[in-house]
Amino acid sequence: MKFKIGQVIYHKLFDYKGVVFGADRAFKGSDTWYEQVARSRPPKDRPWYRVLVHGSAQTTYVAERNLEVAQGTEAIEHPLMPLLFDDLEGGIYTRTPSWDGDVPLIPSTIASA
Repeated sequence: MKFKIGQVIYHKLFDYKGVVFGADRAFKGSDTWYEQVARSRPPKDRPWYRVLVHGSAQTTYVAERNLEVAQGTEAIEHPLMPLLFDDLEGGIYTRTPSWDGDVPLIPSTIASA
């Protein structure tokens, strides 16, 4: 997997920054979601990431091929940041105690968005 939980990323197609808060080794969404949302048809057998979108309350599910490491040191602004992450060090946020391994202990409706 190319990106780590807490890493600040940039979405190459949709021009936004965010922070990774979940990762799957392969696509775990529904076929219906993939057909409706994943218009560039990224591979399902490659990594996908859950991302908090900067400057929004939105979370996304993004294929690895559409992401790159974000440039700059701008802090990510998202309502869940204080619950999930603390300090930014070297482009990666440190996790708060609200994690059980790689799973954030937040409402499942947010974690699975």
